[in-house]
Amino acid sequence: MTAERADLGFGAALDDLSDFPQSLAKAPGPKVAKDETEMAAEASGFTSREPKPGAAARRQRRRRTGRNVQFNIKSRQETIDAFCGVADDNGWGLGETLEHAVALLLREYGSGGRTQ
Repeated sequence: MTAERADLGFGAALDDLSDFPQSLAKAPGPKVAKDETEMAAEASGFTSREPKPGAAARRQRRRRTGRNVQFNIKSRQETIDAFCGVADDNGWGLGETLEHAVALLLREYGSGGRTQ
């Protein structure tokens, strides 16, 4: 059994849509040369999100590990680069690298008990 819908006052107006425009999309304009587009973007201060030629590509680090809690922190770029470098050099994911780092910190500085 379904609930009866409330009357919105349109009546039969929606039954006949013949005078409704078939397409609301604008007609495509003339093609613009890529050079002109790039010059206009540069003149207006647009910054491309495309990687710059020669820039190192960021490596995807997705794999199923059972780690499902997110941990976001702010850090200096040099620290993040070093952390990712350790992960890459050892073939670890970022979560695994964090686990190794925490284990080292616990050995060096103590039990890991929280204080409030």
